[in-house]
Amino acid sequence: MPPSAPGPVLVMGAGAVGCHVGGWLQAAGADVHLVGRPRVLDALRTHGLTLTDLDGRRQQLPAGTLHLHTAPPPLPSGPSGPADAALVLLCVKSGATAEAAQALAAGLAPGGLVLSLQNGIGNAAEAAAALPGRTVLPGMVPFNIAELAPGHFHRGSAGVLAAQDHPALRPWLPLFAAAGLPLQLHADLRPLQWGKLLLNLNNPVNALSGLPLRAQLRDRDCRRVLAALQREALAVLRRAGITPAQVGAVPPQRLPMLLELPDWIFERLAARMLRIDANARSSMADDLALGRRTEVDALCGEVVRLARAHGGDAPLNARIAALVEGTPRPQGGRALRAALGL
Repeated sequence: MPPSAPGPVLVMGAGAVGCHVGGWLQAAGADVHLVGRPRVLDALRTHGLTLTDLDGRRQQLPAGTLHLHTAPPPLPSGPSGPADAALVLLCVKSGATAEAAQALAAGLAPGGLVLSLQNGIGNAAEAAAALPGRTVLPGMVPFNIAELAPGHFHRGSAGVLAAQDHPALRPWLPLFAAAGLPLQLHADLRPLQWGKLLLNLNNPVNALSGLPLRAQLRDRDCRRVLAALQREALAVLRRAGITPAQVGAVPPQRLPMLLELPDWIFERLAARMLRIDANARSSMADDLALGRRTEVDALCGEVVRLARAHGGDAPLNARIAALVEGTPRPQGGRALRAALGL
């Protein structure tokens, strides 16, 4: 029998990650409410929610079973108590964190639990400042989710969800496991967040390459750009006394050297890294294609701010952030290397 959910689940930010995680939790028996943009909600009302992944799993949730909202609704009581037993999954883009937290503040009871499943480092702290009296925890999503068609979200890479350990989160672990989304709890999530951020430095490279993720990683010019960004970030982290955790298949300190290898060696040594669905792409590439604000400031900008806080700079990360935000933008690995002076 599937486990009972401790309460309702509110997904604040029904984009790729929000629909993927929320959809699988609903399929496992949770009462899930999705708050999102009209574009996504209209697609869900028309097509329902389809979830697939590179392991062959497929789940279809008909439109009539979805609870869709443009703003946080009053939450119903869960089976074990009132609405303050709810779990809020904060899945908005980093730049919308403060606005989303303020919208939650009116309806989320004291003691409510919020789990940030966002890129970057400081989102949970920013949300907590706007939600006094609530428990706001950082989380980490290691895999890639792409929107393949309206209402269809596809996990194209592997990984296990992680979160800061807290007693309020532990009752939810059986539900996440039943949904096929095991959630690992950590006493200190910060090393994992920095380890993930190092991998996410590929997002602007992918967005500017014009290629799907797997094809982009097979392009040595693109890899050399990513290696330079990571090497610069690792130097900043050393100066700050931060040791990033290993999130992917390779220890973070070895990643730049691996990325710079010739194609034929890289493809042999990085087989796990290249186990990415051919459809996978970064959310930043989607944002650029749709003319939306990107999260580059929460990634490369975080490296620049940390460098300056410790008396240094991170010129490559600053430059690629400017390229993402500016126009015209270089296209392809070779043009990007030239734009960065590599």
